Amino acid sequence: MAESKLYRARVQMLEVMEQGLRWDEAAKKADLQLSQSTAYRLRQRLRQGGKQALQEGRHGHPAKLRGEVRAWVEETCRQAPYTPSHEIQTQLAERLALSISVSQLNRVRATLGVSNPPQE
Repeated sequence: MAESKLYRARVQMLEVMEQGLRWDEAAKKADLQLSQSTAYRLRQRLRQGGKQALQEGRHGHPAKLRGEVRAWVEETCRQAPYTPSHEIQTQLAERLALSISVSQLNRVRATLGVSNPPQE
């Protein structure tokens, strides 16, 4: 399974926490925005299931489309507005190791104003 940016950030945060850094400082260092309870829940998951327990298993969760990924989707759709969402889905999986549903992509595209326009 390919490592996602989120997975690498979680591992980095937890490694720093294990070295004694506070959860909020570790999260900031790993460029993660999460609560204290989430940080400690992730640490518990790591201890119980190893690093593979940190993999994000949900599909289409809005949190996956933030920051640079969201900007990439918007730029890609503006450059090629007729690109079907299933092709963008494939590109996200190949380039960014991110699994997201087509329906979630369509919702994000609509929010960004870059929906696939109907062909005349």
